[in-house]
Amino acid sequence: MTTTSATKSGGGARVGIQKFGTFVSGMILPNIAAFIAWGLITAFFIPTGWAPNGDLLKLVGPMILNLLPLLIANTGGRMVYGVRGGVIGTIATMGVIVGADIPMFLGAMIVGPGAALLMKQIDKLWAGRVKAGFEMLVDNFSGGIVGAGLAIVAFYAIAPAVLALSNFLEGVVNWLVSTGLLPLASIFVEPGKILFLNNAINHGVFTPLGTIQAQEAGKSILFLIEANPGPGLGILLAFTVFGVGLLRASAPGAIIIQFFGGIHEIYFPYVLAKPILVLAAIGGGMTGVLTNVIFQSGLQAPASPGSIFAVIAQTPRDSYVGVILSVLLSATVSFLIAAVIIRASRKRDLEAIATSGDTALADAVAKNAAGKVSTSRVGDLLGTTATATKIKSIVFACDAGMGSSAMGATVLRDKLKKAGITGVKVENKAIANLSNDVDVVITQKQLTDRAKEKTPSATHFSVDNFMGSPKYDEVVDLVKSQQ
Repeated sequence: MTTTSATKSGGGARVGIQKFGTFVSGMILPNIAAFIAWGLITAFFIPTGWAPNGDLLKLVGPMILNLLPLLIANTGGRMVYGVRGGVIGTIATMGVIVGADIPMFLGAMIVGPGAALLMKQIDKLWAGRVKAGFEMLVDNFSGGIVGAGLAIVAFYAIAPAVLALSNFLEGVVNWLVSTGLLPLASIFVEPGKILFLNNAINHGVFTPLGTIQAQEAGKSILFLIEANPGPGLGILLAFTVFGVGLLRASAPGAIIIQFFGGIHEIYFPYVLAKPILVLAAIGGGMTGVLTNVIFQSGLQAPASPGSIFAVIAQTPRDSYVGVILSVLLSATVSFLIAAVIIRASRKRDLEAIATSGDTALADAVAKNAAGKVSTSRVGDLLGTTATATKIKSIVFACDAGMGSSAMGATVLRDKLKKAGITGVKVENKAIANLSNDVDVVITQKQLTDRAKEKTPSATHFSVDNFMGSPKYDEVVDLVKSQQ
């Protein structure tokens, strides 16, 4: 196998894994508000809560057993087949809910989109063959029949299988906890996060299992394995103190966004710039998990986004010491490891900055503004496929379409406004929701391949850092030259 084909194969595998992770997290993220609502009601009204209330306590069970799985199933079904897919997926998911005595999050994530996909294929069988006036009748009855049938199948076949899988995973977690080996989970979790699988790991694995634990014990350590903001804080602090160039200049602002805003994606490019820094993330993550194991601390519901404010808000009264220490100690360990790594390469980094001096791009942008060089030449220097079409729409795309991309869109809007540029729409979306009708797409480098698949005709810009990339000024210059 040639190097090129091997690289393409590896890139294809990475894109495939990211797509799967995006789909899984896409079922959970839109419903996080419901998880938080359930967590708050639980925290206040259970017998050991802040304001015990026997009447309001009745909300806790139906929300976790029915509401949350049905929301997940409906979202997954919609992602596959629109509103019709959401309805069919919700009907079928009632089968796994009634067929088991635990919160069926995993079942909902399987049955919801699976039922929608099956309905989509069945509808194709008579597409265009139904006589005019009978379309609604056929759609409603076919949907009802398929939904009822799938609910029965889910009850007898899928619910027991998912229950067995859930029990197995819960047993693995309990074994890791009882043997003191749970911190080893960070060896797999932290590298996965850096590859933008953070939402899939947290909401696809730890949220369902953690919610089951929280229902039984009032809290779960699993909610803090991925969401702990400490490791990212430590790495960004190390860049602030010992870094060079743009990474150092942007790190303080990134700390605010990551630690207080809960947008962890902001520090991933810093690690990708020096991949060995994943050791700092792993060390910090393991420290945080170990601290929570020692203090038997955890959260009562998912902390999303992973802000220190969200973490504290979901911390029960008996876990404040452990949770706060887990954040502080994980940040300390990741800072110390990252500091050693960054300082070891500091001299080399300074030499690279001093000798780079590549002004080709800046010159091309300036000449383009004066009409002396084509827009396509600027695109070549930017590593993009520039478009001759006047830019009217710019989309920032990230894995979930909420956190880091929203931040980048805000930054660029402000730059366009200061440059006096109007008539350009700037928005943020999840990569899965991109459509091939936009002019410019801006993504982080690790996600650009996926974005190009969705929008092949757009101009693509790859950035390291959504918060303050120099590419933003280049985009502004390009738009300004067209106007």
